[in-house]
Amino acid sequence: MARATSSVTSHRRHRKILSAAKGYRGARRRLVKAAHEAVMHAGQYAYRHRRERKRDIRRLWIVRINAAARLAGMPYSIFMAGLRKAGVGLDRRMLAEMAVNDSAAFAALVEKAKTA
Repeated sequence: MARATSSVTSHRRHRKILSAAKGYRGARRRLVKAAHEAVMHAGQYAYRHRRERKRDIRRLWIVRINAAARLAGMPYSIFMAGLRKAGVGLDRRMLAEMAVNDSAAFAALVEKAKTA
């Protein structure tokens, strides 16, 4: 009986790794072992940064809300506490969007937070 080799499977696996390493420099693109390490690290970075991106975006929303609220004469923490007391159920994403694109509506929210 002929000896069974895993050449087709390993070539396929190698080709998959090398195609994932397209755009890398030097040996990290050409050699399977180096490419495999590079692709594994890239996957770890991508996994971690998908979670970090959510934190960064929230931080950006808070900065935008704070800037717009301070222009209206109120710091971020007091503004958010006033909105909570007034029962305004807008999240930070919507508040940041309003702060950038609809300053009149944001000013109305600041007034509502002041009265609450």
